[in-house]
Amino acid sequence: MTVGIGLIGCGLVTQHLHIPALAQLSDRFRIAALHDASPTVLRGVAGRLPGAAPHDSVKALLADPDVRAVLVASPSALHGPHAVAAMQAGKHVLIEKPMCLTVEEADLLATTARETGATVQIGYMRRHTPAFHDAAHLVAAMQGGINMARLREIIGPNSAFVDPTAAIITGNDVPKYLHDEVSRATKAAAIAVAGTDEGPRAFVHNLLLGLSTHSLSTMRGVLGMPKAVISARHRREGRFLQVDFDYGDFICHFETGVDQIARFDACLEVMNDTRIVRLDYDSPFIRHHPARLHMKDAAGSGVTETTMQPPRQDAFVGEWLAFHQALSGEEVQTDIADATEDMILINQIMARFLD
Repeated sequence: MTVGIGLIGCGLVTQHLHIPALAQLSDRFRIAALHDASPTVLRGVAGRLPGAAPHDSVKALLADPDVRAVLVASPSALHGPHAVAAMQAGKHVLIEKPMCLTVEEADLLATTARETGATVQIGYMRRHTPAFHDAAHLVAAMQGGINMARLREIIGPNSAFVDPTAAIITGNDVPKYLHDEVSRATKAAAIAVAGTDEGPRAFVHNLLLGLSTHSLSTMRGVLGMPKAVISARHRREGRFLQVDFDYGDFICHFETGVDQIARFDACLEVMNDTRIVRLDYDSPFIRHHPARLHMKDAAGSGVTETTMQPPRQDAFVGEWLAFHQALSGEEVQTDIADATEDMILINQIMARFLD
């Protein structure tokens, strides 16, 4: 089954990650149509995709009969509205993270999916790597004896990885009314969840919705949903934060931040008395870097170390393969209900911050 895909939003992630993944899966997907709010980007990307129909509006793309499913990769504030419109137009949807900005939007997405019968998958590509599934299996056997867990994501500028490896088409001609619409929705969500749309709290809220949703999703996928947020602190005007999650008989400590060092440091580590399981992720902007799984085991008075690096299947290819399977009737691994837990956690984290 070859599925016609419409691309809503043709920015960096779509150009550098999704389009190559779809090209690799040309026996399963065909890019049938595309839309971007920037006419420059729309023209440029269409020039690279002969056979894909460029549309000057989301409405026109959703009316295209060659489009069976869409990628929603527009600005985060528009993910919810664009996904709802797509479902109501009879399309299946893969939504880039974050799924939306608030729990209320998540509830609307869930209601619309039930009413329309649309298949909806959220773009947590880390959850579709072999190492993730292996880690989840290993940690499941440790439950009841876990002593502690650590979650970390500290990164430098994405441009350090993108600029030397890709030619991204950009444009500064997005209509002002769209800029204003995105700004209003982003500010409204920040005020609703963080209590303000300015200063460190607003920065933290944006960081949690963006970079940290990948970490939170990985944590939940391996350890499950925590019972509560014990504490949350931020420093450096919100650029660095630490959160402690209560899992009952153990605590998972989360640390994240952004700086100017050109590296990508993301991992989840889980420990019991005799074993440490560590899952490491590299920058998604260098394709085909596999997630890696490391184990340290007690061995008498010594230690045995094992590193498992699965085949170099790009995480975005794995994500699209899972979407194709979902369209064929298999269970969606990262669905709306799953991603809603991130929205709930973000609310709980923001409620714990002490200014």
